Amino acid sequence: MSKNFRLLILPGDGIGPEVMIEVDKVISIISSMFDVQFDIEKDDIGGSAYDRYGVPLADETLEKAKSSHAVLLGAVGGEKWDNLDFSLKPEQGLLKIRKELDLFANLRPALCFESMVEASSLKPHLVSGLDIMIVRELTGGVYFGKPRGIETKSDGSRVGINTQVYATHEIRRVARIAFELAQKRDNRVVSCEKSNVMESGILWREEVQYVHDNEFNDVSLSHMYADNCAMQLVRNPKQFDVIVTDNLFGDILSDEASMLTGSLGMLPSASLGEIDQNNFRKALYEPVHGSAPDIAGQGIANPIASILSFAMCLKYSFNMDKASDLISTAVNKVLENGFKTKDLLGDENKNLTTQEMGDEIVKQISDLGADNGS
Repeated sequence: MSKNFRLLILPGDGIGPEVMIEVDKVISIISSMFDVQFDIEKDDIGGSAYDRYGVPLADETLEKAKSSHAVLLGAVGGEKWDNLDFSLKPEQGLLKIRKELDLFANLRPALCFESMVEASSLKPHLVSGLDIMIVRELTGGVYFGKPRGIETKSDGSRVGINTQVYATHEIRRVARIAFELAQKRDNRVVSCEKSNVMESGILWREEVQYVHDNEFNDVSLSHMYADNCAMQLVRNPKQFDVIVTDNLFGDILSDEASMLTGSLGMLPSASLGEIDQNNFRKALYEPVHGSAPDIAGQGIANPIASILSFAMCLKYSFNMDKASDLISTAVNKVLENGFKTKDLLGDENKNLTTQEMGDEIVKQISDLGADNGS
């Protein structure tokens, strides 16, 4: 009997709609090959939502997200909306959906395909075989802490205020995600904070250690200051398996790690919540790259990160590991054959448009599936 999953697609801004068209193609072929039905709704978020609804995330869109099994997002933002009030900027839509769905754990893999080794910012021997998972706490910390804002003092000077706040339950639940992932990988976790100068860092270290000692003592755990981790990522990145860290440091470290792989256009991400009574997690999947408004509409955007985000959706939301792995293998095969988009290094005669890259990946999925009897 065919399975049915409710999927909300939010293409967003810039190149978001272009790359999501290619994801639609992959969804279609996976649906036919694996006897699964995706009930798809589409709506707006970010700048496109502001243009349509007057806010970066409409209440009705949020309700659709809450009733879906998973959400796929393209990208948000662009110069068009730069002069909006801060509360109406496109990025606020993304922050709101993460907060309202309580998507507290952001998973960002830094995986270097062998065909992309030469495109990395590091020497080939440092990144060949690289496979890191960064787990970033996503709904707490300095991005959400209060008090916050900009105040004008009596002497006319201005003060910007942001507050770093973490509670026990916020740290423990994201730590559990990291340990669970490590158990399915190389069984190693590095927890990063700044406990040498921040009380919130001291609490982070103590609570991660508590979860380890009481629930996951079979996993290797070590602690590292976030600034040292930043250095180690460019010095010896393959020392890491799973990195777990807070919202601010996770934002920075995961962007740094992404450049080890050759291109932001290659990297997916997942944002996960708790498992509900129906055994589903609220989840949102999106590429790491931004909306790239400077190339929007030119047909040269790389759709791979968005396609791999759907592959993560299959794995973490729908337990369709075989289908997820098939997509990743197909992407790798396309790259091994020398086909790339303009943002990637390689033979310019083999550069593909956004549409051509999507078509080539679908072709490889079909071929590989036929070979494996799917």
